[in-house]
Amino acid sequence: MPYERKIICGNSNRPLAEKIAERADCALAQCEVSRFSDGEIFVQINENVRGTDLFIVQSTNPPAENLMELLMMIDAARRASAERITAVVPYFGYARSDRKAQPRVTIAAKLVANLMVAAGSDRVLTMDLHAPQIQGFFDIPTDHLYSSLIFDRYFQQIGLKEPVIVSPDVGSIKIARAFSKTLKGSLAIVDKRRASANHSEVMHIIGEVSGKPAIIRDDMIDTGGTLTDAAYAIKERGAGDIYACCTHAVLSGRAVERIERSPIKKMIVSDTIDLSHKGLPEKIEVVSSAELFAQAIMRIHQEETIAELFRGLAPE
Repeated sequence: MPYERKIICGNSNRPLAEKIAERADCALAQCEVSRFSDGEIFVQINENVRGTDLFIVQSTNPPAENLMELLMMIDAARRASAERITAVVPYFGYARSDRKAQPRVTIAAKLVANLMVAAGSDRVLTMDLHAPQIQGFFDIPTDHLYSSLIFDRYFQQIGLKEPVIVSPDVGSIKIARAFSKTLKGSLAIVDKRRASANHSEVMHIIGEVSGKPAIIRDDMIDTGGTLTDAAYAIKERGAGDIYACCTHAVLSGRAVERIERSPIKKMIVSDTIDLSHKGLPEKIEVVSSAELFAQAIMRIHQEETIAELFRGLAPE
């Protein structure tokens, strides 16, 4: 590779960026992302990045300043003549708005993709998009990693006997099916009706859960309503110990409280969103995605395939 690899980050998830840089054997480059007194964002890369292969690590979860920081870091890197700019977005926010399901609504996921390309990004690296087809919203190469590698290893070490993998809604069937295949378990689906954006009602459970340890698998948890409703529903059907694993732990509102009160024995989440300030209870365990992102960054820099990182793990 003729040009040097460098990594910078914003304020959304510095702990993860530091872990990624350490595992990629590449110290974080100096980048100032601060605020003026009125709240406006200021970005300055404080070292030479001309001609470098630059990776910008920044999740775009709320507040919206996280997205603005990413766009401004991409713009600063482009104006500083970086050879290639890769936006590493562990959690791609606004992905739930990926289509016009109602009249006169925005397709925010496409808008964000357009903004990242317009700012100057040459490539995107992300994980567990809420809708995999969002890859097609980008007019630049997009590498989509799967957290299955992280969670599969975790639950294989626990060694649950004949678990049932539960999809908490129809939208998570593919990721739950792939998970059940790896863990050699059965599959169950919670059929729910969504009354509003953050409220749903369980209607039916498709599959057998009685007497089996259960793992509820989803790509993200926001308010916790869908996840905990599924846990109560399968517990009523006689499920044994209930575990849950979600890639992106948004945990807004009373989500942590809901999980604490629920029949979930243990919940496993990744660190794609910074949770260091949440004060999580023991019931919620965080596993790191840093190694997976570091491996992808090193392979992209060396112009090697990253297919080895998710071969056999992509939802079918």
